[in-house]
Amino acid sequence: MVPAANLVGFAGQELARKLPKVFGVIFETTIGSVVELILFMVLIKKGEQSIPVIKAAILGSILANLLLCLGMCFFVGGMRRDEQEFHEAISEAGTGLMLVAGMGLVVPAAFSTALTGSTTLTVTQASLAASILKISRATAVVLLVAYAAHVFFQMRTHHSLYEDILETDEHKEKDEGLHKDPSKTRLTFTECVIALLFAVTCVALIAVFLVEQIENIVQERGISDSFMGLILVPLVEKTAEHLTAIDEAWDNQTNHALSSVLGASVQTALLSTPLVVLVGWGLNRNMDLNFELFDAIVLILAILVVGNFLRDGKSNYLEGLLCLLVYVIIAIAAFFYPNPIRSEGTATGGGVASSEHAKRLLTTT
Repeated sequence: MVPAANLVGFAGQELARKLPKVFGVIFETTIGSVVELILFMVLIKKGEQSIPVIKAAILGSILANLLLCLGMCFFVGGMRRDEQEFHEAISEAGTGLMLVAGMGLVVPAAFSTALTGSTTLTVTQASLAASILKISRATAVVLLVAYAAHVFFQMRTHHSLYEDILETDEHKEKDEGLHKDPSKTRLTFTECVIALLFAVTCVALIAVFLVEQIENIVQERGISDSFMGLILVPLVEKTAEHLTAIDEAWDNQTNHALSSVLGASVQTALLSTPLVVLVGWGLNRNMDLNFELFDAIVLILAILVVGNFLRDGKSNYLEGLLCLLVYVIIAIAAFFYPNPIRSEGTATGGGVASSEHAKRLLTTT
């Protein structure tokens, strides 16, 4: 998966250079999200037993971008310079969108937790599950609208601002003599398209094989669903995308790197997640946004930590190291987070799909 995803990222980057700058950055980020989108679709197609892994992978992908990738960018860039500066337009728009996305992803979980433990409200488990499903699907539509507004903001109303920011990064790179001329591409347009088609086909096939092994790893190797989704799956699917952003930070293209990191997080939260919810709706899968309370709290805290580091428009290796340490703490907690209770002989295969429901029943009792 890693070399196939790397080919997707490389071909997408080469093709983005042949496009207008702002559109090229959005296109490159979207191509990088193809890997996770294919993986999510394969998982949702497999059945409801894969839904807990999808939920954990959604949040894991966001956490990997915000903490692991951004932390590596700050750390690597800070090793060559005392400080790196980035434009507030990119950081403020990115953190604002992530706060909105975090609210959208956490509200269904908060709704479920509030009603499950309520002693003053009478609600059955079936009606609660149905309400959460409706809230999740409506929220998915709202998040897609937010993503469309974000793209319109970048491409139309504030296009010139982003264009100037990215051009400044390129001039900075040339002045320092750090990298080759970005105008010298290594692939033609036709070669980029062929490479993308080949790489995406490989990713789709590998995703099928990878998904088939997830259940074996969880059950036979003793790896928890939470650690699998939050840590292992995002590391596999995001490696190539992270290397590209880290390379840009090394070359002092901080605005490019930040755009890639925040753009990937925004796409996961506002595009990939709503799409998998709506596709699950079409496939009659109960894919909702009722995340585990642990995952929801971790997501909000991560967004707040990163937002605090981005507030001053500067970064250094210490901030990068702190982001990495926060990610390590989350990984340790996820490793020891137990799997939900698995009931045998259910209609969904006796696995993960009914585990959350069973756990809530025990908690309520």
